Amino acid sequence: MEPDILAEITGMLVEIVGDEYLLAEEITMKTTFNEDLALESVEFVALAELLHHRYGADVDLMGFLAEKDMDAILAMSVGELVTHIARITRSSLPRARVSAGDPTASAG
Repeated sequence: MEPDILAEITGMLVEIVGDEYLLAEEITMKTTFNEDLALESVEFVALAELLHHRYGADVDLMGFLAEKDMDAILAMSVGELVTHIARITRSSLPRARVSAGDPTASAG
């Protein structure tokens, strides 16, 4: 699941900052948004929008960032975001199957 999420986030970042910028370096779980990618606040907002469209309201980038202090935000890696998304989407899967009437899904 995490490699898929990493690939999707990489695609979103290419859409936001352009592929010519990102071609110089491969985006990995250790890539930082501030130091490695030099993402600006407006680009974080664009990323938050794309994440919302792809994963729904449960993946709230701005809420996730609000839980961190400034040093943690500046040091945040792509891997931290991937892990957060994986955790959120993993926990929402059983509810989605139950609400869709999947008899193999359990409520707990």
